[in-house]
Amino acid sequence: MSTPSPQAMVIQRGDYRAPSYQIPEIILDLRLDPENTEVLAHLHFRRVAASPVAELPLNGEALELLSLQRDDQVLAEHEYRLTEDGLVLLNPPETFVLKTKVRLHPAANTALSGLYHAGGQFLTQCEAEGFRRITYMLDRPDCLARFTVTLHAPQKHCPVLLANGNCMAMGREAEGWHWARWEDPFPKPTYLFAMVAGDLAVVRDRYRTASGRDVALEIYVAERDTAACVQAMDSLKRAMRWDEEVYGREYDLDRYMIVATDSFNMGAMENKGLNIFNAKYVLASPETATDSDYQGIESVIAHEYFHNWTGNRVTLRDWFQLSLKEGLTVFRDQEFSADQNSRGVQRIGDVRRLRAAQFPEDAGPLAHPVRPEAYSEINNFYTATVYEKGAELIRMIHTLLGKTQFRQGMDLYFQRHDGHAVTIEDFLAAMEAANQRDLSGFRRWYSQAGTPVLRASGSYDPVQHSYTLTLHQETPATPGQSTKEPVPIPVRMALLNTQGQRAPLSGAIEGPDGEAVLLLEQREQSWTFVNLPDPVIPSLLRGFSAPVRLESAWDDEACGFLACYDDDPFNRWESIQNLAVKALLAAVADSSVTPLPAVLRDATASILRDDALDPAFRAELLTLPSEDYIGEQMSVVAVEAIHRARDTLRQDIGARFAEKWMALYHDLAAPYQRDGLAIGRRRLRNLALSHLIASDGDSREAMALHARQQYAQADNMTDRLAAFQLLVQHPHHDAKDILLDFYRKWHGYPLVIDKWFSIQAATPRPETLHQVEHLLVHPAFDWRVPNRVRAVLGGFAANPTVFHAADGSGYAFYAEQIRRLDDINPQTAARLATPLSRWRRYDAQRQQAMRAALTMLADKAKLSRDLAEVIQRSLPVKD
Repeated sequence: MSTPSPQAMVIQRGDYRAPSYQIPEIILDLRLDPENTEVLAHLHFRRVAASPVAELPLNGEALELLSLQRDDQVLAEHEYRLTEDGLVLLNPPETFVLKTKVRLHPAANTALSGLYHAGGQFLTQCEAEGFRRITYMLDRPDCLARFTVTLHAPQKHCPVLLANGNCMAMGREAEGWHWARWEDPFPKPTYLFAMVAGDLAVVRDRYRTASGRDVALEIYVAERDTAACVQAMDSLKRAMRWDEEVYGREYDLDRYMIVATDSFNMGAMENKGLNIFNAKYVLASPETATDSDYQGIESVIAHEYFHNWTGNRVTLRDWFQLSLKEGLTVFRDQEFSADQNSRGVQRIGDVRRLRAAQFPEDAGPLAHPVRPEAYSEINNFYTATVYEKGAELIRMIHTLLGKTQFRQGMDLYFQRHDGHAVTIEDFLAAMEAANQRDLSGFRRWYSQAGTPVLRASGSYDPVQHSYTLTLHQETPATPGQSTKEPVPIPVRMALLNTQGQRAPLSGAIEGPDGEAVLLLEQREQSWTFVNLPDPVIPSLLRGFSAPVRLESAWDDEACGFLACYDDDPFNRWESIQNLAVKALLAAVADSSVTPLPAVLRDATASILRDDALDPAFRAELLTLPSEDYIGEQMSVVAVEAIHRARDTLRQDIGARFAEKWMALYHDLAAPYQRDGLAIGRRRLRNLALSHLIASDGDSREAMALHARQQYAQADNMTDRLAAFQLLVQHPHHDAKDILLDFYRKWHGYPLVIDKWFSIQAATPRPETLHQVEHLLVHPAFDWRVPNRVRAVLGGFAANPTVFHAADGSGYAFYAEQIRRLDDINPQTAARLATPLSRWRRYDAQRQQAMRAALTMLADKAKLSRDLAEVIQRSLPVKD
């Protein structure tokens, strides 16, 4: 077995060539053993190239070739060649059947790619290029095949044998083994292949489609977790109904299966008919899962189900088109969740996640277009840009076309491309053809990296009773792209009068109900609105209609007005966030400046008084910007000053409005329920506790006692964990007994203990680094379980004051752990390494320490291809 070189060949989008052969049928026979699994494959090849082919390379990785035949004849040495990354067939005929037998070692496969054995189960993960770790194959998304799969395993250890499609037969064998044969009637690329074998219980339900077909729904989990699948099953059925109603898409197989595991690199995988999920997105009960966990399950269950059409039935020509399935499906799951819950709160959460992950990515050395032009390791492009920004591009098209016309475009897209591997151009062409609309400008969104800056200014003419709005766009340079072209930016907008009502729009553009969509296509454009008897304040980018940074010329008074009266939920939230950011940046620059100026104080008071507001939305309005987001607004991140200013603001808001916070805390107490109103009430109540416990003086100790009481008496994990986190992370509170108690109660629930690890790693105390060192040798910590690794290392990297300690100790420690992890799970190591790539955003001392950490990783022997690419892009050769 050879080790891939970190200096792997760079794959260029422009070099794409269609495969010279297709493989319409694949027959697999797997004899499963944790140490030595044997895979027998029959691949039916058919040449599609016009001319004979001298060499046909097949992908293969970590495989031991046992036998090789073509049309039942053993291949001679001059007819093939083994290489570091596969098998090359020499002068193959026009059609033939290749029969290979290989051996692999699932228990040793800690990378969790291909076929692996973990937690007593055999599992697969073939996206993006994992199938080549199972057998030799054209492992690329534009090679679609029908699969027939037979699994053999000891019945005692693996009573459940699953694969894609329909189970056609099963039986018993000698020595306690048994077998099952599965056929998938739909051609699929190798990345959608899946199989699972293990000792699993099943939760069953049924769903009747709009056309009257019955579909068996099955969720496979450990026996102890069968009662924790209610949310997952309910979310699945609601997603199936929503896709029928909104997009006219029915499920196409007779059964839909989900398998939950702790040993999974991703959130979930949409393998045709057999989705494999990280257990955190399947299992939930009020005692073990928070409201956020429940919402995550709803979103991810829906996402993977929606892939059945946007990703499976219509798939990708090549991996450069990844956002064609992921961005489109993220948009679909966001819209599903918005329809199930509060649309305004959902949108705020979507944007919060975009700004926390994708905006920094777009502004750093790892910036890349939604459709990248080159890669060395495709696993590194499962990024916020491809997913979250990709979803925003779809949303802009939806905003421009409208709901009905967007559906027409989707219908044509499915009609044209069902069963095919396609490109982003094919999607845009369907939208254009269905609506007679030119969307060519959106191709620049897919090819340009970076977040555009949208600058807005305006003036009211009291003589002409008109208002002129000017918008200007500019996209900063990114690595490899110094020059940027203008992109089409849809700007949903309204004009609000002094009573906070929408003024009628007339003039350059008119819109129903006082709202319109302006399309900025040039560097700068202006619009004039007439018949406005009084001054107006623009409400721009309503619903965050484009993934841009908006810089407006409005003063604090106008911003405060919008924070109190804007009828667009996103813009109202955005306005108060802007007030908070401006106040915090002023306090960062000068510690003597109060971070609670009058305009922010008055807006906060107005929201606290408004008991008619939806509690979830109210909680969003009152939640302060994160330290990371504040840092993103600075040219050089002032780590300690940001932390100090934000803490001071929390204390001031807690103290000034203590009476109202206390009233909310007591008034919102209620027995546990799972409806949207109850979820919002819990969130607002726990936010009140957070502000009260942050305040100085005697009330702080009194609220610590309230938090301890809430921790002990809570009837749900949301309230218990909120109190637990406040007590553990409080700078003046000793919570050792709480830590011990929590672990004692929940040590048998891995997903709950992940939270126990993460909260400790994220505690902003000087001793946290030492504590994290202890967590890494805790008996419950396991380097082979990605959830546990992410809980500790991800929590630590999200801890600004400790990770970014001025002496560089956080960076050095973190790099050592990434170095170790790279030998176990390169994909997870590479993703966790990305915080080090942002070194240019910090002061000279921290820059030096972060670069030293990256250099230490770069010097590692046997550096994985995954991690090598991240480091090489973070530290260019010239540095």
